[in-house]
Order: sequence, then structure tokens, then C-alpha cells
Amino acid sequence: MDALSSFTVVTGDVRSEVARTLEEPVPQSLGVFDQFGLWGNLGVSLLGFTGAIFVLQPGGTGTPELSLAAAMTSIVLGTLVGTLTISASAVAGARTGAPGMVLLRGLLGRRLSYVPTLLNVVQLFGWTIFELVTIATAAHVVAPGAPRWLYVTIAGILTGLLTLRPLGAIRILRRVATPAVLVVLAYLAVEMLRHPLPALTHGTWSGFWVATDTVVAAAVSFAPLAADYTRHARTARSAFWGSLVGYGSTQVLCYGIGLVALVTFAKTPSDIYGAFVAVPLGALGFAVLVTRELDQSFADVYSTVVSVQNARPRWDRRVLAGVVAALSTVLALTINISDYENFLILLGSVFVPLTAVFLVDFYVKHPREIGVSAARRPAMVVAWLVGFVVYQLINPGYISWWASIWAHVASFVGFRVQPWMSASLISFGVSAAAAALLGAVEGARRRRAPARRNDGRETS
Repeated sequence: MDALSSFTVVTGDVRSEVARTLEEPVPQSLGVFDQFGLWGNLGVSLLGFTGAIFVLQPGGTGTPELSLAAAMTSIVLGTLVGTLTISASAVAGARTGAPGMVLLRGLLGRRLSYVPTLLNVVQLFGWTIFELVTIATAAHVVAPGAPRWLYVTIAGILTGLLTLRPLGAIRILRRVATPAVLVVLAYLAVEMLRHPLPALTHGTWSGFWVATDTVVAAAVSFAPLAADYTRHARTARSAFWGSLVGYGSTQVLCYGIGLVALVTFAKTPSDIYGAFVAVPLGALGFAVLVTRELDQSFADVYSTVVSVQNARPRWDRRVLAGVVAALSTVLALTINISDYENFLILLGSVFVPLTAVFLVDFYVKHPREIGVSAARRPAMVVAWLVGFVVYQLINPGYISWWASIWAHVASFVGFRVQPWMSASLISFGVSAAAAALLGAVEGARRRRAPARRNDGRETS
């Protein structure tokens, strides 16, 4: 029996820390406020402030802007839908004690789970590099006297240190970072709202679903990682509500503040950081947000480590964390990660339909062992691939050769994208429906198999 066929969970305390390997007991010591602290911080991102431009102008630069009413509705709806997938995944981690990629073993089988694991490692490496560059860029706005490479190096070192004691880092977020971030967000919101706003209905609703898709995708990107942290939650309820309220409230604030900044005086995303620094005490508040951004790079590195342990459960997570943080820092200093952003978004689209299939399968069939010895399940793979195809037909992204392939596929099958179509929402729904249908067929076949074997014995 593989050591990961089940996990031994133990009650933890405030001194508990993650075990070195996946074969050791899982301490469950994080309460609802710890979960709120973690997810509340992850819901805020420097990329989220600037990403509000994709909500305001979902068609791209030079296209009509959504009205404030449409844009805020898009932010709230997209956040709610996306965060519900995080919270549902969070419950799975708390109930089983298993991290995200290991949970996929019961869905895809052990060997096939290595495919999304590899994709997850690649995208998390990329996003870690992206975050280190973002932190350095923002820090340079606050204190331009130091070179950018120094900020990258400092951010990389601090990220590695946080990842060595992940539960301790989460407790620090809850006690220190979360109150400071909430104060800064409230202050920035008040400062931004002091500027005259356009009429709520000034603009269009055209592109609403594309804008919503952007917000959904930002949240859903954390769903494959949720169980990495909530496996240490004391209860499934604390994991659910801590992630739902924490992430949902702060992402709405983050996107909302960026949106207000864009419709008032920061006409381009590059103006937003400067606008924050320009308000009274803005440099101090922005420095808090820059420092807090380390939780994003921390989460990316730690989840990279736990994902690798799906294939190598006996490897020491502390060594892995040091290697991943060091390599990410070196790459952040030497490559232009912005060239790879579209590739990272493409990888992320893999996990929208996969998350849908997993959630349907888990909640329909739970409780059951997440067994690494689970047989391959072609039906669930089909459900996943169907959703992925639907996603690419609607929104293949911005890599020219990849988008061209899917444009030809769409033309061949006679598919035309409609303005109301959301790639995330529709692919999620299609994969979920396919998983439910194919899962029912799969279950019926399994029930008939013992009956046939019994009939054979009776007639022999």
C-alpha cells in the first residue's frame, strides 16, 4: 500500500509546523481567523490593482469602457463564483488532510495525476518569478534609490525564509499583516473615492461576461492550491468560511480600488502605483502592500514544493523550498518574465475544468479514500478535456500560434464566440456536467461488475 493512500491527521497547537515529508502526520491547528488571515492576504495583489483595466476595458486598449455599475457587478459576481471554488476545494483538504495535487490521485489515478502536477509546478515557478519582479518594481516606486536587482534578491530571500515555516508564516499574516492590510485598503478606498466619479451608468455593459471571466480566473487560480493549506485547518467549516470571506472580501476591495483609480485619474495601469504613493501617507501604505505581496510568492513557492512531493513524498520540503526560492530568484534576475505571462495564463486555464471535475467527483463520491492505488479513470479525463476544449474555443488567449490553432478548430466545427460567453464559467459548467454524467455511467458499470461475477459463480 502506498504511503499516500491515506493521511494521519493530528490535533495541532500554536507551535505546530508542517512535517518535512508527506508521509508524516498532518497537524491540524489553523482556526478560522488563521484561514481568514491567509486568504484575506492572498485576495489582495499588486497585480489585482493594475488588473482592473481588464475589467474596465474587457475588449482591450481603445475599446469602450464598462460602466461603473457593470464593472463593479462583474467584480462582485466573478469574485463570488471564483471564491466558491476555492472554498469547496478548501473543504476537501480539511476533510482528507491531503494537498491539492495528491487529491487528484483519486480522480485520475496516481500516474496520470503527475500531468497536472507538472503543469502546476511549471506555472507556479513562473508566477513566483512574476511576483518577485512585481515586488521589486513596486518597491522601486516607493524607494527608487536602490537598484531593482537588490529588491528582487531581498524578496527572494524573505520568500524562502517564510516557506521554511509555513504555518508560522500564516500565523504572522493573521496577527500582523491582515490588520495592516485592511487599514491600508480602507484608507486608499477613501482617498480614491474623494475624487469625482463618472455616473454609474456612464459606459456600456458590452463585454460584461468577458470582464467577469477575468475576475473568476483570478480566483480560480488558487483553487488547485487551496488544500495545500486547509489540510492543516481544525475543521472543514473554518476552512470554508475563512477562505470564502477572507479571499472574497479583499479581492473585491482590491479590484474595486484599482477600478476607481482608473476612472478618476490613473488612466493607465502604470499610473496606479504612483497614484497610491501620491496621496498623504501613501508611500507608507503602499510600502505595507509591497511587503505583504510576499505572501503571494510564499504561497507559490510552498505549493510548488507540495506539488513536487506528490511525486516524491519523502523529499524534505525545507530543502525543496530553498531550491525553488533560490532558482526563482536567479531567474527573476535574468529573464524577462513578462514575455511568459500569456503562457502562464494558458496553463492556468487547464485547472478551471479540472477543478470542476474534481469538485463534482469529490462531493458526489465522498467519503472515500483518495487512494493513490486508484485505477485510471478515463471518464474523468474525458470530462476534463471536454471542458478544456470549450475553454480554448471561447478564449484561447494571446499566444498567436496557439490562438490561431483554435481559431481554425472553431471555424472547422462552425463555432462562433458570442459576447455573453465566459470561458471560465462555461468550461467549468460543461466539465461539471460531463463529470456528473460520466461518473454516473462509471458507477453503474462498477455496480454491475460484481453482479456479473456473482452470477458466474452461481451458475458454475
